[in-house]
Amino acid sequence: MDIQKLMKQAQQMQAKMQKAQAELANKTVTAEVGGGQVTVVMNGQHVLVDLKINPAAVDPADVEFLQDMLLSAINEAVRKVDELVQQEMGGAMGGLSIPGLNLPGM
Repeated sequence: MDIQKLMKQAQQMQAKMQKAQAELANKTVTAEVGGGQVTVVMNGQHVLVDLKINPAAVDPADVEFLQDMLLSAINEAVRKVDELVQQEMGGAMGGLSIPGLNLPGM
């Protein structure tokens, strides 16, 4: 086993992963629930960047329904980001799976 070659490959993989992480900050996913009553936009680093609530969804007599829609939209956005992260980081690692290395969504 050539340790220098292994170190070079590890450095290349690290550079690819850093690039993929930087690119994820610029990618977004959108999740809509309630027929578009609530829309959430989240970037690839799990940061909520936009939230839209249709005024018709705001019913003071049924705040719990709006809360449920918000939770559903945010959870769906998180799920979509996890899929995006898995795709991006999986590509950066060339399909390599390292035991003990836990990437978000993997």
